[in-house]
Amino acid sequence: MSSESNSDDIPINVITENQTENNESKTDSKSSLKELSELLSLEKQKSSEYEGKLKLALADYQNLSRKTQTDIKNGVNSKINEFALDFLKIYDDFVRAKEVFSESKVNSEGLDSILKNMDSLLKKYHIEPIDALGEIFNPNFHEAISIINDPDLDDNTITKEIRKGYISHERVIRPTLVEISKKG
Repeated sequence: MSSESNSDDIPINVITENQTENNESKTDSKSSLKELSELLSLEKQKSSEYEGKLKLALADYQNLSRKTQTDIKNGVNSKINEFALDFLKIYDDFVRAKEVFSESKVNSEGLDSILKNMDSLLKKYHIEPIDALGEIFNPNFHEAISIINDPDLDDNTITKEIRKGYISHERVIRPTLVEISKKG
């Protein structure tokens, strides 16, 4: 009887050392692949957290930058307004001097030139006069210091400007002193 025809034989698989290492290596590679996959997902999560923190830090920086620029602009405008108030006192003196010279029929061309330069300086720094004469009294722009009775005018009509007011960067730096009417 030949060995091939003998059906009572038990098949025996002999595992060599190389085959054992291959099986272990397949198991090791599967576990290391799983481990690497877990590490990758952990690193992705950390990366996402760091990205969120970076975005918040960048937003904070941009807000701080905007606030700093606004504070600087407001500080500069505030200093310009302080200077303008002092300058306007001198400007008022020049206007009064010109009026006196004009009434006395004295040549005031020099004062006209100085006032023109002063007007240019005020305009350069966005300081504009408040037009009040004939307008209705507005406490945001005007300060009433006298009242006259006039039945021909509406109540609170400005009849006289006593001192010119000024606006700088859409803020009143000096209200106009006015005289207003009351029906009487």
